[in-house]
Order: sequence, then structure tokens, then C-alpha cells
Amino acid sequence: MTTLFSPLKLGALTAPNRIFMAPLTRCRADAEHVPTALMSEYYAQRATAGLIIAEATMAMENNSAFWREPGIHSPAQVAGWKRTTDSVHAAGGRIFLQIWHGGRACHPLLNGGAQPVAPSAIAITGDEVLTPQGKQPYVIPRELRDDELPGIVAGFRKAAENAQAAGFDGVEVHGANGYLLDEFLRDGANKRSGPYGGSLENRARLLFEVITAVSGVWGSNRVGLRLSPLNSYNSMIDSDPIGLVTWLAERLNDFALAYLHVMRADFFRQQSGDVLTPVRANYQGTLIGNMGYTASEAAQAIGEGRLDAVAFGTGFLANPDLPARIQAGAALNKPNPGTFYTPGPEGYTDYPAMTA
Repeated sequence: MTTLFSPLKLGALTAPNRIFMAPLTRCRADAEHVPTALMSEYYAQRATAGLIIAEATMAMENNSAFWREPGIHSPAQVAGWKRTTDSVHAAGGRIFLQIWHGGRACHPLLNGGAQPVAPSAIAITGDEVLTPQGKQPYVIPRELRDDELPGIVAGFRKAAENAQAAGFDGVEVHGANGYLLDEFLRDGANKRSGPYGGSLENRARLLFEVITAVSGVWGSNRVGLRLSPLNSYNSMIDSDPIGLVTWLAERLNDFALAYLHVMRADFFRQQSGDVLTPVRANYQGTLIGNMGYTASEAAQAIGEGRLDAVAFGTGFLANPDLPARIQAGAALNKPNPGTFYTPGPEGYTDYPAMTA
């Protein structure tokens, strides 16, 4: 496992190990989407990660998709996150904030009646969203006009500024899992014409504009990007996911990002393929793999040069001291899916650390 515990230069900072914490939505913010003291405790418990990537956080108001997910668009939210970053730094950790727009995964009942927006007027099917009135079907989103997109970019820029004020070490742009930026990227959700639809270049335009704006705030060496070219979550599909991610990997070299974070598979196994090999062949920067890795598989992939680090999700959720457990060869706590999104400390901050 020695490869997992070697330092990694990550843009402007150095991670002490290559066991990263993946962004995990946990719905523990308050009703105003303000990060709570409980969240501060949760992240500080996991500060031995090479890098913590904090959960999907609303870049701008009225794009809630999870009811009690955090935001970064109000002074109270900035202050709430500052408590978390202070706690993580006091424990010796490093933390990026994942900034996000929910796109068509949002719901009017979560956003004061506002209709969700998307590249095209196509609803998510086969699933429901949790709201204060219980689970509800997704609604048909409103297609964004081209002249509205600079406002989206400006919202991400302001979120990046607020993340700086909150004391984060950098930001990860959420371009995955069927939310707004991913909806523009993949042709199953983007049926528009004009400068933001059709060709790969046009479908990637909004993502590249957001990366450029966020990098103008932080410097690109403190900006990461997450992609999920195969994941069918939120009714997503692309006619050529391998071609899409290969093209993106080559074009992303222009941005000199801190890292590229790629989900390698599909939650629902509707699409399959090897996306990491072409990304590694075409992307010249730091590559983080994610989805279902064991420690031994991660160590082998890093040792063979196929990845630079691995982001662990449920492993970190249930094991606040995951790096120590891996290093000791200790057993892992099992996560309880029943408490993934419930309020309070149960299944959140009460997972035990390894005994001496």
C-alpha cells in the first residue's frame, strides 16, 4: 500500500497521501442551506484524507435538488463553511468545495415555486425527488436562453469568490451526475441548437466558460473538475461517452487544472466502457479515479501509473480514519444507507474510529 501514502503535488498544494474523500451529499445543512456545526465535526473527523472534496454546494440560490444540501451564496452560508474549513485546517487537513448547479434535478417545491432550468425541456424520468411534501416526480424544466448563460457563469464566479472567503483550499467544478453542466455536455439531455448545442465544442462551451471564470478567481492550480461520462443517474446518456471524454481530456489540458476527477462507471450499469484509459492517454495533468475502488485496487492503479489518486466515497462516509485503517490493514466499518440523508449525528458523526 506504500503508493497510497506517497505525497502528491496537486496544483498549488501538496496532498500527504493519495486517499481522497469524494464529495458526498449528506443533507445535514439547515433549512436555509447553511452548513451546521455538525458538518464541521464530520469533516474534521476525516481530515487525514489526502484531500477532502466537500459535498455538492449550491453556487446560486433557487437551485436546490436535495432539500437540505448546503449553499455558498449567502453570508450565513459562507460563515457556516468557514467554521468547517477552520476545523479541518486545525486538524491538519485540506479541503476543496464542490460548486454546483442542480439544473433539471431541481424541483419547484424546493425553490419557492421556481421552475428548474436545463439545456433542453426534457424531464428526469424513472425517479422522484425528496421534498418537504414527500417524494415527488421531477418536472419538465425550462430551456435556458443563450442570453441567460452569462448569468450562470457569473453565479459560479461568485461562488468561487465566496469559497475563498470561507477559507477553502480550492474548488471543484461539478460537471457530473446529470446536473446542469453535465446536462449541457451530454447529447441525451442537450438537444438545443445554437452556440451551446450540437457539436462537442458547443456542448462543452458552458463548462469551459465556468472553468475560465472560476480559475480567474482562484488560479487554475486550485480548481478541479469532476466528470461522469458513463453514469446514467438522473436519466443521463450520451451517444458516444468514450468519444466525449476523450475529446474533453485533450481540451482540458488548456486549463492547467489542479486535477481531473473521473467517475469510471455507471451506478445503474446501463452504460459500460473504459473511460479512464483514454483520459490518461490524452490528459496531461493529475487524474483522480472514483467509484468502487478497494484499497488494493487503488494502490495497484496508482503504482502502475493509471491514476494519481483515488477518491473514496462510502469508505470515508463510514470510516473517518480511513487512511489509518488502510495502512494498518484493519477492518472497515460498514455504511448504513438508511442514514445517508437523514438529519442528525446518527450515521454521520458516530461511526467509530479504529481502536489502538
